[in-house]
Amino acid sequence: MIENDEQRIALRPVLALKTNLSKPEEVFQNTTLRPILKMQHPLLIQVFYAYILKRRDTYFKMAKKDQMDWITDSVRSDLRLRNQLCGMIIGHFTTDELTTFLEQEPDMVRRLTTMLIERLQSETFVQGTKGSS
Repeated sequence: MIENDEQRIALRPVLALKTNLSKPEEVFQNTTLRPILKMQHPLLIQVFYAYILKRRDTYFKMAKKDQMDWITDSVRSDLRLRNQLCGMIIGHFTTDELTTFLEQEPDMVRRLTTMLIERLQSETFVQGTKGSS
């Protein structure tokens, strides 16, 4: 079990992103959200693949552009899915990061949702596999 914030941060991959001239919300995005998204990527993909399967595989019958739109619509409109995906990221925040997130929650949720959509759209989901290829 993770006992403290230092252990939480130590689990994250290190990303070489320049943040010295960024706004505070961009710094948070690049130092907190992106590393956690990268760390949680396999689980995010597995959760979304299960979501596709629960929808009777209609995703696999769509053209590529329609699949991209379907991912966007699903994450933006299905609050249960969005909350589940966001929770997988927020659960890895330190106490200070959570405070920062909550102080700017509408903007941070928008940023996180956009990043989740982009990450899911970058995957190729294949029918009959456990996730992506």
